[in-house]
Amino acid sequence: MLANGSKLGYKTTGTTYSDLTGLKEIPELGGEPEKVDVTTLADTAKQYEYGITDYGDLEFKFKYENTSTSSPYRVLRELAKNKTKIDFQLTLKDGTKFSWSAIPNVKLGGGGVNGAIDFTLTMALQSEIVPTDPTV
Repeated sequence: MLANGSKLGYKTTGTTYSDLTGLKEIPELGGEPEKVDVTTLADTAKQYEYGITDYGDLEFKFKYENTSTSSPYRVLRELAKNKTKIDFQLTLKDGTKFSWSAIPNVKLGGGGVNGAIDFTLTMALQSEIVPTDPTV
């Protein structure tokens, strides 16, 4: 399946997500649980359990556009400035959804001759990422 058609939405209150336009790239979603050594002196081989999951850095790339108060760059920059915890939801083309809470940060990318300017949304996660399968 192509990433085309994926949507990233956010909400600060209520139940409705507002889609952020201009999404160009989405990161890998999922995490690596920390492997915790639980070996005792009586064991003859190392023993492990999985600990908490580290989802790593989530970075979403967007086309830069700042022509109105509802432009994603402006909206996300304001939320980042206030260090506001936001609910996000990524929806893939097949209807699969991933939901989480995070504090956003926005960084404007560089540019050059014939190069489009993008901005990157990074997130400090405040929850686990919860997948929801599409309904058939």
